Amino acid sequence: MNLIKAIILGMVQGLTEFLPVSSSGHLVIFQRIFGIETTGVTFEVLLHFGTLLAVLWVFWPDFVNLLKFPRDAVQRRFLLMLILGCIPTALIGFLLGDFIESIFHSLPLTGVALLITGGFLKLLTLLPEGRKEISTMQPGDALWVGLLQGIAIIPGISRSGSTITAALWRGLDRATAVRYSFMLAAPVIFGATLLELKGLITGGLESALFWSYAAGTAAAFVAGILAIKIFIRLLQEQKFHYFAYYCWAVGTAVIIASLFF
Repeated sequence: MNLIKAIILGMVQGLTEFLPVSSSGHLVIFQRIFGIETTGVTFEVLLHFGTLLAVLWVFWPDFVNLLKFPRDAVQRRFLLMLILGCIPTALIGFLLGDFIESIFHSLPLTGVALLITGGFLKLLTLLPEGRKEISTMQPGDALWVGLLQGIAIIPGISRSGSTITAALWRGLDRATAVRYSFMLAAPVIFGATLLELKGLITGGLESALFWSYAAGTAAAFVAGILAIKIFIRLLQEQKFHYFAYYCWAVGTAVIIASLFF
């Protein structure tokens, strides 16, 4: 993989991780367009690490408050909700990780998953805004959102779209849903990155490939910051139905293309 393609894929990852159109699904599509064959999901995990840095950059004050082991009851509850939300995702990754990796580059499955994502986004526009804040959020809310985040491991299922839809379904207000969804992604991405980096350290990586991966990760970081800001604005303006139509169109095109190529 050359440097230019890595940067393009990094930008695609950063934008689509937080815009509700599935970053992993778009990586599958663009890798097929560029004719890139990768072994395992190392590159994808490193690009996700770039978006993790973007989340830390935007929500840094919130993470700092949590790491101080706050005495404030609301902050302690928020930390507990984040821990609970990670449990379903971790279980799904542990039990189905090998299966997910085996289907990761399936173009037909990606197309079908994009159609499902479009359904999530259309539902999101129909759900009334809830009134729950962190102080009134329940353990069941966290586990439900975490379950949807785990399912979003499948390429084509949008993590941000599915988790925010799940949060609104459980009655969270939009600001809380966005904050919880983005911050919940951080520990999961961090854990997956550590596991993948362990393999890189023991197995090694070619110098040229290393710089391509590093450039892609940096591009994902910058694009991720931009995407988060766009996402929050669009959610406030309730314009997510456009993304539903986009996912349906791309999903249909991908399915049709997979029949001929």
